[in-house]
Amino acid sequence: MLRHFFLFLIIFKFWFCLPAIAKHDNQRWEELFKSVVNVLPTWPGYTRPGFGAPSGVAPEGTGFYFKFSETGNLSNYILTAFHVIEKATKVEVEFFDDRKEVAEIIYVDEKTDIAILKTKTKNKPIKFSNKNIYIGSHVCVIGNSFGLGSSLTCGVISAVNRKNLGFNAIEDFIQTDAAVNPGDSGAPLLNSFGELIGMVDAIYTKEADIDAGVNFAIDKELIQQFLKSRSNKIN
Repeated sequence: MLRHFFLFLIIFKFWFCLPAIAKHDNQRWEELFKSVVNVLPTWPGYTRPGFGAPSGVAPEGTGFYFKFSETGNLSNYILTAFHVIEKATKVEVEFFDDRKEVAEIIYVDEKTDIAILKTKTKNKPIKFSNKNIYIGSHVCVIGNSFGLGSSLTCGVISAVNRKNLGFNAIEDFIQTDAAVNPGDSGAPLLNSFGELIGMVDAIYTKEADIDAGVNFAIDKELIQQFLKSRSNKIN
């Protein structure tokens, strides 16, 4: 009888805590949206608005604020995919509140497909995860799918340490089935705590540039190696 009573208390407490837990999670993801930007490059000879327009228009992408060190609460550095801005003569970023600002291209690395932008605006950076990643773990992407603005998609980690796929010269990918589409390149791949574990970089498809559930993000370890080797040159 006593065992049943304690079991009832546990279920009762869990049930009535669910709304508070859900509210906390919602607030976390809403805050993360503020750290993500739409990347709007201007390419020579190309016009906007990008997706949904005739061929020969400039693409859009995604980026997110990060920090080189643990000091300070704000940052004006943004990570994105190099191929998004590769041919750009100008790069604008669009914030969660629809404001736009011209960003400075600070550093690019074609081999890893990583680029760093800088804005005058400072924002809360997304924290790098220090946790191990496992196949089957829940993950989410905040990206600018088809240039429609930031949206959230979720899935699981399908595989880790994917290499020699032919996308980049240096590869260390996390494979995920979280929906990824054109415009999501440079988007953060986040664990269930909202921490960074990778950056969206490629879609595996042979027929059309649409999500088929086989998507790749640059592993945080490779990103951190890249940042460590560049931090003294940039700061």
